[in-house]
Amino acid sequence: MRRIAVSEPHPSTVVLLGAQRYHPTLRTHVAALGLKGRIAIVTAGWQERESEDAELVAELGGRVVNLHLHARGEQVFKADRELADAHRERQDALRHMQTLYRLWLERALDAEQVVGHANVPTPLRDEARVGAIDAVRHLDRWHLEQCSRVRAEYDAKLHPFDRTSVQKHRVEIAKLLDECEVLVIAGGHVAVLVNRLLMFGIPELIGTRAVLAWSGGAMAVTDRVVLFHDTPPQGRGACEVLDRGIGLVPGVVVFPEPEQRLELDSAERVSLSARRFAPARCLVMPGGTSATYRSGMFVEAEGARVLDADGRHMALDDTHFGDGAGA
Repeated sequence: MRRIAVSEPHPSTVVLLGAQRYHPTLRTHVAALGLKGRIAIVTAGWQERESEDAELVAELGGRVVNLHLHARGEQVFKADRELADAHRERQDALRHMQTLYRLWLERALDAEQVVGHANVPTPLRDEARVGAIDAVRHLDRWHLEQCSRVRAEYDAKLHPFDRTSVQKHRVEIAKLLDECEVLVIAGGHVAVLVNRLLMFGIPELIGTRAVLAWSGGAMAVTDRVVLFHDTPPQGRGACEVLDRGIGLVPGVVVFPEPEQRLELDSAERVSLSARRFAPARCLVMPGGTSATYRSGMFVEAEGARVLDADGRHMALDDTHFGDGAGA
């Protein structure tokens, strides 16, 4: 079996993009990197539609290889029933934990609202609200720790990278990546996307290749994935920590497609998100926007916005570059 050369995940450049469907900018940003080699793509977030990539291939000029991480995962589960059963148990555990966290989170956010509107002197109310937000932050951290514990126990028990069923695909993926200069990660179902990226150890295989990612892909490459919808059809919405991402861009919470999911005109909601996830920056990315991360900081941005504790949202620009991106 071929030995796979791995490295710590330090891509030369990571470009986060807004949604591409109505404001495609991917080709422009790939061209700006000045790289002429082949491009690896990950469309695992599209699940069973993973291979329906003709538009994306055309957008990238045809010099594309799809890593087919979703299909590879299904092949692994078919070939390795022990791993498949353990993976199913792990995912069931994570889903149950998410349910418990969500129930707890709803109460914690209700408490923050009650405290924040209490009819008491402003200094006392503000101090109590800090405590209420800290309680939400503590709950978020606890949930991430529980998710990490479940994943670590799974890895320690199954040693998935040492199993022939997974190793075979990792070797093939490493070979494909050897032929590519850029990795492009599309959006879709972010939980599935993160799972497949981790399943095959993609962060360790990236090396110094540039990475471009949008929507769910942009969420997946951070170190904390947050689901959000301020006005879902079923009623009141709230930001909900899902799990850790693959960590290429730390210290950032990405909010793609805010046009559909965020009430940015609500200073109260904006302030809560900014304070809750600090010191990480809440990066709002409408369609057509971008933010380029290199050497531990953002170095360039177009249209991306940052939420602040005062309830405002402002352009990510050179006043933010290097300021806490890796916190």
